[in-house]
Amino acid sequence: MLPRLLRALCFLLLAAPLGLPVQDARAQNAPPEKPKVTRILFLLDASGSMMAPWEGQPRWEVAKRMLSKMVDSLNAYPNLELGLRVYGHQFPNAEKNCQDSKLEVAFAPRNAAAIKKKLTTLKAQGNTPITYSLEQSANDFPTDKQSRNVLLLITDGLESCNRDPCAASLALQRKHVFLKPFVIGIGAERDFGKQLECLGQYYNAAEVKTFRTVMNDVIAKTLSKTTVSVNLTDANGKPVETNVNMTFVNNVTEQPEYNYVHYRDAQGKADVLDIDALQSYDLVINTVPPVRQANIPIVPGKANVLTYKTPQGTLWLQNPPLTPNPYGTIRAVVRNPAGATITAGTFGTRQKLLAGNYEVEALTLPRTVRRLTIKQGQEYTFTYDAPGTLNITSDLKGYGSIYQLNDDESQTWIYDLPQGGSSKINLPMQPGAYRLVFRTGTSNGSKYTDVRNFSIRSGQTTSVAIFGK
Repeated sequence: MLPRLLRALCFLLLAAPLGLPVQDARAQNAPPEKPKVTRILFLLDASGSMMAPWEGQPRWEVAKRMLSKMVDSLNAYPNLELGLRVYGHQFPNAEKNCQDSKLEVAFAPRNAAAIKKKLTTLKAQGNTPITYSLEQSANDFPTDKQSRNVLLLITDGLESCNRDPCAASLALQRKHVFLKPFVIGIGAERDFGKQLECLGQYYNAAEVKTFRTVMNDVIAKTLSKTTVSVNLTDANGKPVETNVNMTFVNNVTEQPEYNYVHYRDAQGKADVLDIDALQSYDLVINTVPPVRQANIPIVPGKANVLTYKTPQGTLWLQNPPLTPNPYGTIRAVVRNPAGATITAGTFGTRQKLLAGNYEVEALTLPRTVRRLTIKQGQEYTFTYDAPGTLNITSDLKGYGSIYQLNDDESQTWIYDLPQGGSSKINLPMQPGAYRLVFRTGTSNGSKYTDVRNFSIRSGQTTSVAIFGK
């Protein structure tokens, strides 16, 4: 008799086709999406060790019986195809054959009978080439980019061919050959899970009854519908933030799996997103700076609601009231308190930022730096002084620099004149006191250096003549 969990799941899935719908801005006018096909490849260990006793029976016989019951229970599911690959069954263990792996039953819908019949003809006797079998499984799945490819490895031992199955599994996941695999370690006298959990989600089925429960759990996770709603809240926990890009990153392959722009409806509720529970994710909320939540807790088959604080305010980069502005377009750099650059913007624009402390540097001459605090729901206006213009009237070729004069009578370098070129320039600058130091290219000593102090005022032009009166 089918376990109660599988009966209930079967009823639900017969009523609703398998597959995750693809959401699109044109969905209201587009024809219904074709349901995705889910393909489950059973990768079954038939090495010699599977003949060891397990609660009075050979592990091999228990595994075959449980697998037969599983494929029977799946036979009526729509949009589901099953396949069977076996390793270690074609050559005796003494031959140490590391390519003893074969796709015994190709993918097809409702093929439980074919799998059960094949299981009755197989013999457990050989080696354990897990890595080779994983690599060969890449050719078992049809080249259908819209399908959900699932691999379920049932084994009682580790790789015996001196290869790295974990690296092979990761490489195939990154190529989207299959999703994060399930690994069931059966009848283990010792827990070798630490060496196999890198392959995927590992289950230790040390007892027969545990094996049965694990198989049911894997099927439920594979075929149940899972949704996620994300609430983005202010500092007080109210879900008021929205219109933020969110990325669900596969935290095994580190590749983005879903990109959404957050949405709240007229009642303030976040929309419901279909998420494949076969994978594990980090959620990157692409505020400025971004918020990353590692290994987000998604329960398969449930309507998950996740809540994260992302209070934001606005930085208004405002140009001073001066027309025309001699600077033209000015940019600003925003840094966190540790000095790391967060973003850059152009004056005349607004930028939303997470609530917190920042340093903003306007790329004026000299640069204008301020420390500020962004608060939830508030706008901070940052501007710079209206510039004036330095006009060097002398047309001399040489070398020179401009320094800012500080209140303590020290000087700070801010600008080099074009080396070897003409000294005649018009240079927009912030109001303040400055010093020009210049030597002509034809002079034959440092003593022939001219030093001129000058001041810049907003909206005015200051003319300086080098080597003049």
